[in-house]
Amino acid sequence: MFNFIERYINNMTKDDVNKFALSKNIELSENELTFTYEFIKKNYKNILGNPKLFDIERYKNNYSKENFSKITKVYQEYFQRYSNYL
Repeated sequence: MFNFIERYINNMTKDDVNKFALSKNIELSENELTFTYEFIKKNYKNILGNPKLFDIERYKNNYSKENFSKITKVYQEYFQRYSNYL
């Protein structure tokens, strides 16, 4: 499973991140989009390896209050849905 995720992340573009955000009704600013894209590219292995240690609150200053609230809800939804597979 991790090989599949790694291939996806390696091929992921900023446009992919933006499309996903928009599908969840999150309109990221250019700075928020860049931060999110770079964060995913650099940190996905650590998060997947230790998902319970990830503290999303540490990154709230990188987003508007409204976007951070929406991102937190999406993160919690996906964590609940997929954490058993990690």
